[in-house]
Amino acid sequence: MQKFPIVVLISGNGSNLQALIDDAKISKKYQIKAVISSNPEALGLSRAKRENIKTYCIDHRQFAQRTDFDRALLNAIKENNPELIVLAGFMRKLGPEIVGHFANKMINIHPSLLPKFPGLNTHQKAIAAGETEHGCSIHFVTTELDAGPILAQARTATTPNAAELRQKVQELEHKLLPLVVRWFANRQVLLQKGIIYLDGQALPIQGFCAFLKKS
Repeated sequence: MQKFPIVVLISGNGSNLQALIDDAKISKKYQIKAVISSNPEALGLSRAKRENIKTYCIDHRQFAQRTDFDRALLNAIKENNPELIVLAGFMRKLGPEIVGHFANKMINIHPSLLPKFPGLNTHQKAIAAGETEHGCSIHFVTTELDAGPILAQARTATTPNAAELRQKVQELEHKLLPLVVRWFANRQVLLQKGIIYLDGQALPIQGFCAFLKKS
């Protein structure tokens, strides 16, 4: 039986990619067909190559127009015919052509409890705002930054040290992302008219809440 095919997009270290690589071996539910990076120096490319996963580097700095970058990325993804595209630390905003082509098949993991703190420096923002809880969100990708329907969130208590908080949130990401990808592999997720259904049950606007930690 053919495993559920996914493509992972990265720009940096690739720790969430590693979590998926490890989980794919254990669960045997899905296969990472390719890893695509916007950064030629991304450590995540080395992680993929060690596992004999096909890699691409599509350096956004080599394209004069955003649309040209999007088109090259679109073509690389299409070569691998994935059923799900996972943005795991991918630091480029995608345009309407590529988002529209993969509508409802593209998810992103973001280090905040969306809709709070879209964009960068989320841990510092959460601390500065006096938040008592922080965490990560997985959402469907739309053309608006970090604003697509939220599929799942994981929460933890905020700490005053941004580096420590980042580590805590990353630990949650490494649990939550493989769980959500397994849902897709098992055909448990449906997005219809802006509402996400998990096992036939409509999710609340903040998505499925997992791994609630108070410390």
